[in-house]
Amino acid sequence: MNMLNAKFFEEMSSKLNEAVASGPAKDFEKNARALLAQGFSKLDLVSREEYEVLAQRLEKLEARIAALENNK
Repeated sequence: MNMLNAKFFEEMSSKLNEAVASGPAKDFEKNARALLAQGFSKLDLVSREEYEVLAQRLEKLEARIAALENNK
């Protein structure tokens, strides 16, 4: 795990601990979800749907390149 990821998870753990200490147990899930959503937004992730679209485009491009290479 690189330094950025380690720092990110340490920060999330710290924030999660603060949320647990400062609020009642019933708010835990809401606070945890908000903290995780905030953290994941910093990671520049793509959704599963976006990934699938990009994977399909990649397959089409690979097939097109293979066809062009075979025509040489």
